Amino acid sequence: MTETRNPLTIRKGLQSDAETIARFQIAMALETEELALETETVAKGVQRVFDEPVRGQYWLAEHNGETVASLLTLTEWSDWRNGEVIWIHSVYVRPEFRRQGIFRAMYARLKQQVETSPDLKGLRLYVEKTNARAIQVYRALGMSDRHYDMFEWLK
Repeated sequence: MTETRNPLTIRKGLQSDAETIARFQIAMALETEELALETETVAKGVQRVFDEPVRGQYWLAEHNGETVASLLTLTEWSDWRNGEVIWIHSVYVRPEFRRQGIFRAMYARLKQQVETSPDLKGLRLYVEKTNARAIQVYRALGMSDRHYDMFEWLK
């Protein structure tokens, strides 16, 4: 399903978008965490989502036909809710297109999907604690950070 907001379009990612998505992920990691990712590893990781769609779904925003943002959604089963919660990962909006409502439109598209599906129960995401701009955006959308802290162990 594609949502059009003249001149913005929100659509599911396609195999042909893999290179752009990988570039966005590399740029996002460098910008938000000062982490230089390996191009080959990221490209394989993005490709794997397309090869094994059960892993997730990419969403892209296009402005006048030009890809300006992407994000990845993954689902998590919730026995408490007897349904799935969509996790939003790897959000990237090109710098020159920020503060124009692009993520807001992408979020609205996902929220609509949750609201119209009996099997989907909500949206979640995590954010780098120092990313004040993103935190402000998420709060403005009505998301809260009051329920859980995230702990992790990464190899």
